[in-house]
Amino acid sequence: MAEGELQAPPDSSEDAPAATQNFIIPKKEIHTVPDMGKWKRSQAIEKLVALLNTLDRWIDETPPVDQPSRFGNKAYRTWYAKLDQEAESLVATVVPTHLAAAVPEVAVYLKESVGNSTRIDYGTGHEAAFAAFLCCLCKIGVLRVDDQIAIVFKVFNRYLEVMRKLQKTYRMEPAGSQGVWGLDDFQFLPFIWGSSQLIDHPYLEPRHFVDEKAVNENHKDYMFLECILFITEMKTGPFAEHSNQLWNISAVPSWSKVNQGLIRMYKAECLEKFPVIQHFKFGSLLPIHPVTSS
Repeated sequence: MAEGELQAPPDSSEDAPAATQNFIIPKKEIHTVPDMGKWKRSQAIEKLVALLNTLDRWIDETPPVDQPSRFGNKAYRTWYAKLDQEAESLVATVVPTHLAAAVPEVAVYLKESVGNSTRIDYGTGHEAAFAAFLCCLCKIGVLRVDDQIAIVFKVFNRYLEVMRKLQKTYRMEPAGSQGVWGLDDFQFLPFIWGSSQLIDHPYLEPRHFVDEKAVNENHKDYMFLECILFITEMKTGPFAEHSNQLWNISAVPSWSKVNQGLIRMYKAECLEKFPVIQHFKFGSLLPIHPVTSS
């Protein structure tokens, strides 16, 4: 992936956990709509940045099964059961032994990031869990905030590839999709990061992402265009009809304005929506305590 510019988060050197930190299994804390106030003020909101590794091979080893229903292939549950069983072992391979106590807590976010095995669906809440997974790895010092470009354009991008393969292979349902009025059936963050990557591009403008030729020639280098290509592979008919929100965004004059608008939209449509955040789990690394004013 070509490098792009991301706004650096505040210095987080003080976020490293003390050696005596007690790690806990994250649990749901948003039970009612009034609890949303806790989430919007919590420290977790500023900590969602990005990492991980590949579960790709397991998909190849777990082909879809024959079933009457076209969507929600039940082989996904077999794939997910393997992850559920192996998640802590996988996380332990990237966490040094002196931080082994953090593994069960961090592994929860990995398991939450790949979709729901009961409904066989995937949506922006699962994507946020992966961002939280990466954030936890930053907080315990496995990843460095200085590595943010690589975290997004190498690690998170690889995560996207695996999620697309899951969505395609098992015909997963979109979780909480708004249909034609939503930005995308499955993802949101890559549109934010992908638009930031294109700010000040010498010739690619927002209008070009609805141009099939421009997408085909540039998608391998730009996260935003890769998202557009996947949509056109998965959906039929005129782009303006199946992806109306994105079609409207293509008329915005600059990538910086697109980026700013998407950040506002993400906050309103994902981070502040009860149906999404009620499933988010909080622990010691991503607590729900109100942010203290400095």
